[in-house]
Amino acid sequence: MTGPPLLAVRGISKRFGAVQALKDVDLEVRAGEVVALVGDNGAGKSTLIRVIAGVDPADKGVIEWEGRAVQIRTPRIAQRLGIATVYQNLALCDDLDVAENLFLGRERRCPGLRGRLFRLIDYGGMRREARGQLDEMGIRVPDVRAPVASLSGGQRQTVAICRALLGRPKAVLLDEPTAALGIRQAGHILDVVDELRERGIGVILISHNLGDVKAVADEAAVLRLGSNNGFFHVPTTSQEQIFSAVVGATGSP
Repeated sequence: MTGPPLLAVRGISKRFGAVQALKDVDLEVRAGEVVALVGDNGAGKSTLIRVIAGVDPADKGVIEWEGRAVQIRTPRIAQRLGIATVYQNLALCDDLDVAENLFLGRERRCPGLRGRLFRLIDYGGMRREARGQLDEMGIRVPDVRAPVASLSGGQRQTVAICRALLGRPKAVLLDEPTAALGIRQAGHILDVVDELRERGIGVILISHNLGDVKAVADEAAVLRLGSNNGFFHVPTTSQEQIFSAVVGATGSP
């Protein structure tokens, strides 16, 4: 591919006290590409995501966005650039319905004086827009008025992804989106990831499941003990080769 990547990290290091969480880590993702970030527990995957998302800024290294170096010191800066993150805990409010969760923190006001003067929330408009967004993504949630607590794990995950998409991001970071899901629900999440790629969105996918990686990723980057330990073109690489890099039996090819 020609031109700079959508998002690149160069030589990223991060320390928490005496713990060196990341050391000189590199990673790239291009528009319309799914890059799997793979590694054992404690490899630094979630830390790298938080660095990119502006939650825990790096101690050293450079982040490039569309070919230029940027400083991502807060999550708001990441969002303004076009980077959306869906964390493993999802951060959904169980007592609110699907539409209210999608628009949490960016609620729509009623048109006219009711919105400007009385600051009334346009619940009907939010529900219509939520339904349209879910349908556009092929996400099966029967009723946008249903409380999130009543949804299955897969439906909750898709609601969190859909909420991230409301800001029209160019890159989406997904932290273990299929963890603790059944085979059918996990398959639907992978379909959503495919849809993101079709839309030209760059995706960084953290996953322990190498079957999921083989099913949906274009490239895989392995982290081991906070450092790069291999970059792989997934369609031409076996699960065994990636697994060997994860456990440290081999390094970067």
